[in-house]
Amino acid sequence: MAKVLVVGSMNMDIVTQVQRHPIPGETIQGRETQFFIGGKGANQAVAASRSGATVTMAGGLGDDFFGQDIRRKLSADNIGMEGVLRKPLTTGMAIITVDHLGENSIVLSAGANAAYSERDVQGLELSDYDAVVLQNEIPRETNRAVLKLAKVAGTTVFANPAPVPGFEVADLKFIDFLILNEIEAEALSGVTLDNVAKVDEAGERILKHGVQGVIITLGSKGSFYINSSGLIISTPAYQVEVVDTTAAGDTFIGAFVSKYLTGEGVEYSLNYATAASALTVSAPGALSSIPEEAQVLEFMEKERAG
Repeated sequence: MAKVLVVGSMNMDIVTQVQRHPIPGETIQGRETQFFIGGKGANQAVAASRSGATVTMAGGLGDDFFGQDIRRKLSADNIGMEGVLRKPLTTGMAIITVDHLGENSIVLSAGANAAYSERDVQGLELSDYDAVVLQNEIPRETNRAVLKLAKVAGTTVFANPAPVPGFEVADLKFIDFLILNEIEAEALSGVTLDNVAKVDEAGERILKHGVQGVIITLGSKGSFYINSSGLIISTPAYQVEVVDTTAAGDTFIGAFVSKYLTGEGVEYSLNYATAASALTVSAPGALSSIPEEAQVLEFMEKERAG
């Protein structure tokens, strides 16, 4: 079983259902508000764990009710919490509105995530893991320290440059797999993704910075993979009713990492991750919507059967 270390954010997501997103200065009526555990780090850790990997989490939580709840629930999902440190700040929060089409708008309050430092990661033994997974919701300097430690340890790095502001192209040379969406791909490549050829061009430009493999997720259009050997794979999306897109990208990443590390191969891992993310958008919430491996396999079998 693959051993994965996820270094990143953990939040309490406060999610309100709305008919439409408000415009600046406008107050609108929400339909209902719910609390879900989220944060890109937590979401990706749960997705990898539910797809069969042995996962350890590293990051910062506040010593408050939200932090205690997150710690308890991630532990219940078989995620090791020995790398999670208590910080004298509030736990990170995300204020999310979800409209009638399932599209979300998110405001992050970093809280304890912002206090997880370069010094904190020095105690991580990256050689104990098959891979480390990173996002961009903890300090850039902390991520860079992890990248350098992974390089020395020879540990495979999967990185998701989200949110993209503050992510530096210079760090790409430390990354084996970069997994990003259209907006992030445009920002890092300088290419506007208005057709399939442009997606190819964006991937090739990113590879020139030293990444070994690039996966660009394209929502309802599926995903595009290209690696440094010239292999290209386009994976179509599954057609499902969209309820809430929160955590879809994170589910894709965690599911892909888990399957790829078991030696399933890139094409199968991409298809599995696509199915997992389809199930995620079919249900509300972040962590609560991430499927178990058995659910994904059953869904894939039904789709094959027509």
